[in-house]
Amino acid sequence: MAKKNAYDLSGSARRSWKTEFRRDWVVYMLFVPIIVYEVVLHYLPMFGIVMAFEDYNVVDGYFHSPWVGFKHFVDLFSGEEFPIAIRNTVVIGLLRCTFGFVAPIIFALMLSMINSKKFKRIAQTMSYMPNFVAAVIVCSLFTQFLAKDGPLTLLLSKVFGAENQNWFAVENPPAFWIIYLLMGIWQSVGWGSIMYVAAISQVSGDLHEAAALDGATRMQRMFRITLPSIMPMILMMFVINVGTALAAGYDNILLLYMPSTYNVADTVYTYTYRQAFGGGNTNYSLSAASGLFQSVVSTILLVGSNALSRKVAGSSLF
Repeated sequence: MAKKNAYDLSGSARRSWKTEFRRDWVVYMLFVPIIVYEVVLHYLPMFGIVMAFEDYNVVDGYFHSPWVGFKHFVDLFSGEEFPIAIRNTVVIGLLRCTFGFVAPIIFALMLSMINSKKFKRIAQTMSYMPNFVAAVIVCSLFTQFLAKDGPLTLLLSKVFGAENQNWFAVENPPAFWIIYLLMGIWQSVGWGSIMYVAAISQVSGDLHEAAALDGATRMQRMFRITLPSIMPMILMMFVINVGTALAAGYDNILLLYMPSTYNVADTVYTYTYRQAFGGGNTNYSLSAASGLFQSVVSTILLVGSNALSRKVAGSSLF
């Protein structure tokens, strides 16, 4: 009898799926381009991982290039500048996961406290604009503003007594790290706040009205109602940010740094780029080894932060 019931349930599930597909087949078809995109551009290229274990060259291809095992991993990890690149990657990643992560949340909370809808829309629109400016233009602007005769440099030196210098050429920490962090916040704070603004808009207004009638101030309502209500969204975004911490905005760093600032600006991505494609040499295998190493570390960080979120707050991404 038990087997019959189990069979009936599975048969019912199959029939319901078929019925749903016949009814909503147009919706399912909308996913076909997305599936094709993911398979072609993300899953098929994963076969390129084998390059990390080969002395790869374009002529011989994947199947005829000589197998060298972990040689490229040894070359990557044994480089004299690799520990510095790891340190800079960790520091920049921590800054992004702390100050850079908190900034959009604070901005979204500030927007939620504005009563004027017109002013709120203007502020949101203005904050989104830097996200659509090309990285080359953003880096060029900051380079000119913080040059030795740049307006921001003159402001810092004349008003605050700072040294008149090219701030992007400072070889010692933490000048480059702070400038890079502030540039990233300026460029992404508005765009990064979209999810939090949407989550805040879903918080019940009855809760705020009841708290206001009980004498709660706006700050108290923000900390006691708004923040707890959007905490699942904050934790989800935190897990994602930790998983991508190693990326460290390598495109901006590649545009900003110079040989004199490798000590503070070189990350794993830029270090790999210079080792694999700099100096006239092209070492695809070394870049593949570095990419595999970073993917493994990012996966560990993602799974670890998700488990920590589930244990501490009872909410997780997966």
